Amino acid sequence: MTLQSVLTINNCHISMRDEIVLSQITFEVQQGHITALVGHNGAGKSTLIKTIIGLLEKQSGAIAINGIDQDGDFLEYKYQFSYIPEEPLLLNELTIFQHFQLYQKSYHIPDALFIDRIQTYTEAFELMDKLDEYPESLSKGMRQKAQTICALLPEVPLLLIDEPFMGLDVYAGTYLEQLLKERRDQGTSILLTTHQLDKVHNLADDFVMLKDGRISSAGSIDHFDQLDRRGTL
Repeated sequence: MTLQSVLTINNCHISMRDEIVLSQITFEVQQGHITALVGHNGAGKSTLIKTIIGLLEKQSGAIAINGIDQDGDFLEYKYQFSYIPEEPLLLNELTIFQHFQLYQKSYHIPDALFIDRIQTYTEAFELMDKLDEYPESLSKGMRQKAQTICALLPEVPLLLIDEPFMGLDVYAGTYLEQLLKERRDQGTSILLTTHQLDKVHNLADDFVMLKDGRISSAGSIDHFDQLDRRGTL
């Protein structure tokens, strides 16, 4: 069976302050796969994620999700993904529950599904008693949990996650790992960055390795295991 490519990145060049950060970036994330984006600090993982979501501008190349080109129809393109950043991006003037409502309206989530997921996720992430609080009153870990729930509320073809386990306690991290596997099994594609190599082994189906601004290696997670044993990472 031929797998569908959900995220397609073709020959992208990305610069910051007139310096080329990433060059000739080409790879795909297939439907129902978790792809780990790995590399040393400064390799460009977060830069690439921010380019995919449109926060940074690429100098050339093409990015598409489900065949929808980033440059051709950016509004429709944005509906194809949700994003968990490394640092929570919450609005101080909105309560935690109002953040959830904002995502519901943005992604047109039906009320029944919204209520069910809020109840499930806030209980599992221990946020039930924080819904009426504002982000500035919460710890970083609590804010990260709220940000994670926001991204998990909609059903989208692609989840983009930058260091998903940073700031989460062991229980929350284990629960998130379980959720990501469930979403993958339901057909969601996931691109994540992580420095935790055990998470790569346990979660990912394949990997893309960045080094010196280029893709140095890519393939199945079995190939990554071989690279790891040789001390490449």
